[in-house]
Amino acid sequence: MSELAAGRPGGTTPSQTVGPYLSIGLTWDDGPYVVPEGTPGAFWIRGRLFDGTGAPVPDGMIETWQCDPDGRFDHPDDPRGAAPSSVPGFRGFGRSRTDAEGRWAVLTVRPGRVPDGTDGRQAPHLDVSVFARGLLDRVVTRLYLPDESNANAQDRVLNAVPAERRPTLVAAAGPDGLVFDIHLRGDDETVFFAI
Repeated sequence: MSELAAGRPGGTTPSQTVGPYLSIGLTWDDGPYVVPEGTPGAFWIRGRLFDGTGAPVPDGMIETWQCDPDGRFDHPDDPRGAAPSSVPGFRGFGRSRTDAEGRWAVLTVRPGRVPDGTDGRQAPHLDVSVFARGLLDRVVTRLYLPDESNANAQDRVLNAVPAERRPTLVAAAGPDGLVFDIHLRGDDETVFFAI
C-alpha cells in the first residue's frame, strides 16, 4: 500500500496496466483475413510482437489498414471519394491477436500507391496499430514492402525517418509472404508515429 493510500503524505500509488483483455470480444475468427482465402495474389504477413526486454507479448493485438491494389479506399474519408475495390471480398482491415509466442498474421493483397498530399505518391504500405499490456493507447507504425525500393526511396514519410531506423519499417521476405516483427522498446524498437 502506498503512503498516500495509508493516509501518509507523499509516495505514489502503484501503477496498473490495461488488460490483458484484448482477446476477449475484440477479435473474431475471420479478423486476420483482409481478403478471403484463395484470392488471387493473396499472401500472409506474419510477425512477432516483443516487449522492451525482447520477450514475446502473448496478449497483444495487431490491426492493419490499407488501400486496395488500385490505391483506393472504399471509405468516405478518401479525398478522391469512396471506391469499391476491384478485389472481391477486400475489406482493407485486418485484426490478429498474438499467441503465446507473440505471433500474429494477416492474409492480404499488395496495396497500391496513394497520393501523398503534394504532387507525389506514397510507397505501398500498410498502417499498423499495436495494442498491448502496459499501453494506455495504441501505438501506430507502417509496414513497407521490401521489393519496392524505388517507391520507398521516394516516400516522404519513410524518408523523414533517420536512415538507420528505416529498416524497422520494412518487412522481410518470408516463406509464404512477408515477415514483420514489432519491437515495442529496446535496441530494435520499431519506429512509431504520433498521430
